[in-house]
Amino acid sequence: MLIETSELIRVNARKSDIFDLFNVREFIGANPYLSKAALVFDLALTGYDRPLSIEDYLEVIGDRYPRLAEEQYDSHSELFAQTVAQVNQLEMGLHFNQWSVTEQPDKDFSRIAIESLHLRTTREVVYSVWDWFEAIERKEDYDLNNQITALQQLFRNSVYGGPTVYALLRSAYHKEIPTFYLWDEGLMQYGYGKRQVRGVATTFDVDSHLDSDFTTQKDYCKRFLAELGFPVPQGDIVNSLEQARETAANIGYPVAVKPVAGHKGIGVTADVRDSLELETAYQRAVVSIPEEGSKAVIVENSIRGKDYRLLCVNGRFVAATERKPASVMGNGRATLRELIDRENYSPQRSDTPTSPMGKIHTDEAMDRYLEEQGLDLETVIESDRQVYLRKVANLSSGGFSIDATSKVHPDNIILAQDIAQHFRLTCLGIDVITADISQSWKESGFGIIEINAAPGVYMHLNPAIGEPVDVTSRILETFFGSGENARIPIISFNRVSLRQLQRLSDRILMSHPDWTIGAVCREGMLINRSEKPLNRHYNTNVRNLLRNPKLDLLIAEYDETVLEGEGMFYYGSNMVVLDNPSDVEMTLTRDVFNDSTIVIKQEQQITIKRQGLLEQYELESGELLEQVYLKEVATILD
Repeated sequence: MLIETSELIRVNARKSDIFDLFNVREFIGANPYLSKAALVFDLALTGYDRPLSIEDYLEVIGDRYPRLAEEQYDSHSELFAQTVAQVNQLEMGLHFNQWSVTEQPDKDFSRIAIESLHLRTTREVVYSVWDWFEAIERKEDYDLNNQITALQQLFRNSVYGGPTVYALLRSAYHKEIPTFYLWDEGLMQYGYGKRQVRGVATTFDVDSHLDSDFTTQKDYCKRFLAELGFPVPQGDIVNSLEQARETAANIGYPVAVKPVAGHKGIGVTADVRDSLELETAYQRAVVSIPEEGSKAVIVENSIRGKDYRLLCVNGRFVAATERKPASVMGNGRATLRELIDRENYSPQRSDTPTSPMGKIHTDEAMDRYLEEQGLDLETVIESDRQVYLRKVANLSSGGFSIDATSKVHPDNIILAQDIAQHFRLTCLGIDVITADISQSWKESGFGIIEINAAPGVYMHLNPAIGEPVDVTSRILETFFGSGENARIPIISFNRVSLRQLQRLSDRILMSHPDWTIGAVCREGMLINRSEKPLNRHYNTNVRNLLRNPKLDLLIAEYDETVLEGEGMFYYGSNMVVLDNPSDVEMTLTRDVFNDSTIVIKQEQQITIKRQGLLEQYELESGELLEQVYLKEVATILD
């Protein structure tokens, strides 16, 4: 229970608040309170009035989060912490679940730590929960729904909030693959040092950029696939409306019109049936082309059938999804606009990184397609009539996905793999139209619409209908057999000099002369014996070393000042060497592996823990800790 005190100075609380929340700190990684990046803050009673009982708060909180009502709480602080941890998942199943409460009875407050990925979002979560507790105290309504929506949007707008990026991060988290964002480069890094891979969504630095760029040029790509004998629609590239009309007349309507350079179906119009529709479709394609892009447009046969995405990872077929355009079902009373609004309230359309469907967006393309059907947004739709809102099944425009992995005919799997084998790409999405994906492409109408070197994957992970396929694990397993494969050996000190780092590096290089060793302490930074410029932000130096794609081993100092100020950039040490450590510095021994070696010097006593065995002895007169760890370092090196 938080202790009341009249001596507590309010920091952030209003005059009528029961709780005060202050001393908010952000830790970028493992810290004294959690082994993960965390937001840490202090919670106290203001003394303005006594708080409600825990049961009274739970009566309201448990109505929203029934799981919390089933727990037992020793204090208001623990209830507050668990509520923050629950809200921090933003009602979309985010993987953040670690928290801690450290009571500080002599200081009249509790210290709470909450696991975090995007620290700004977590900070806003904490303040939202604080407002919620105060509203419960005053028996006032609190609009948590709007708060959750705003918090979801804040997270989605972060570098971690894209559906594909978040899905990869979550898989990496569960596989214990270290990840961090390279802000200056706009890239996500998976793994440390020479074990790393970097990328944007499903495009990685090991991919051929020539191949990736080639897939965006629909004209050349289509010609290439045709030369290989793969089924592609007949058509041509045009540079004017007149050429578009000539091509359409030659190949016959209906046609599809799309920009040569494009993605996500932007500017694409399918099933164009006459010259008038062609003019609108052509203008739409031209307008969608970026200013610096080619103004060329493709006009080709519009193939009838269902829209499928076939996904290959490392040249192997892994998943298939049928994509359907957004639609609504009439009830005889509501207008199309009202039906769309109602559909957008569906939990499946929460438009978050983990929702199976996005919001249905109204735009000019929808208006045109409705007009073709003799409808507009104010039309009342009769009962049980399904109205499709678009010709193109773009998930980003409100379409939905149906898992089709188990239905794909073996010939179609071979077709997808044969295409993927021609590209040095980790991921390749192949978009096809066919009446039935369970029939061979050799025996049915089948057309490859385009291929995509940066395919989104959430349609496979969380389809609106059908079983999920864990494609992100397959992607990461392309690079890392396990979390251990993503790491390089790390030695952590609480206290070490630059000269000692030089001697340790020299000792290791004697047995591994081809290695690149990065070492950093408060005095300086080394790569092998070469001293490098030291950034004033200590953890930036650690990041820069782990960012080095040649690095075989990292040696880093983490003393109490850095641990209490920022936390550790990395998690997990293969060897920890502590020289008369403080309680805070002892947390370095918390984040180790089963086969790690720990060396601790307390006065003249040495304690060594190695593969579960404990050894203790006294240093002889004049014997140094350095002599001990130089002998032990061999235990962690291959």
